[in-house]
Amino acid sequence: MSKKQELEISISETGEVTVNVIGAKGKSCLDLTKDLEESLGTVTAREEKASFYEDDETVQVHTEEHN
Repeated sequence: MSKKQELEISISETGEVTVNVIGAKGKSCLDLTKDLEESLGTVTAREEKASFYEDDETVQVHTEEHN
């Protein structure tokens, strides 16, 4: 049975988008967020959680809107 994976997406008043991957470890979260990141704009920061260095991963991504 596969583990539940979630994307928690927050949008600030200035339009900055933060994506937090929950339930994934290792670099798999990059696959989960790739299309979303490309659609939203340029990734300005990436914060790897401790679980990033495990077999699957959780990561927070910040993007800015395309102009």
